[in-house]
Amino acid sequence: MAETPWLTRDEQETWIALANIAMRLEGKLDQELRRDGGITFAEYLVLAMLSENPDRTLTLSELAARSNSSASRMSHIVTRLVNRHWVERRPSPHDGRTTLAFLTDAGLETIRQLAPLHVAYVRDLIFDALEPEDLQSMRVGLLKIADALTPVSGRTSVPGPSS
Repeated sequence: MAETPWLTRDEQETWIALANIAMRLEGKLDQELRRDGGITFAEYLVLAMLSENPDRTLTLSELAARSNSSASRMSHIVTRLVNRHWVERRPSPHDGRTTLAFLTDAGLETIRQLAPLHVAYVRDLIFDALEPEDLQSMRVGLLKIADALTPVSGRTSVPGPSS
């Protein structure tokens, strides 16, 4: 068996920083979104992804893939959003076995209200800690890691609401 090449000091420091961010970021975003809108970060992502589509509709399986969630977890998230009248479940007109999630007008209004607060918090947590010249190399590195973890087809941006 070949000997494992240990991490260099720079690699180890980078890994520890990345692990710290990975473990803490969702919790921080959950905390802020619960305070500002009574929803979780996962629920916010669903609303944001639906708001990006011109017809405000995605399949539940596509939502699960884009958010790296299981089908079961996505079903629970969508159920919570349906109960708040922010999302509707609809059968696919093309395939009766496929369920669509549709962002309601109330859901769109919710994401429009939360997006500026969320963006301000992301700016405070992430971008205010960086210099403008840090962004390019950070983006390149993170996209390389994302490519190794998830095919491009499974990723999506997480912007605010569409107009």
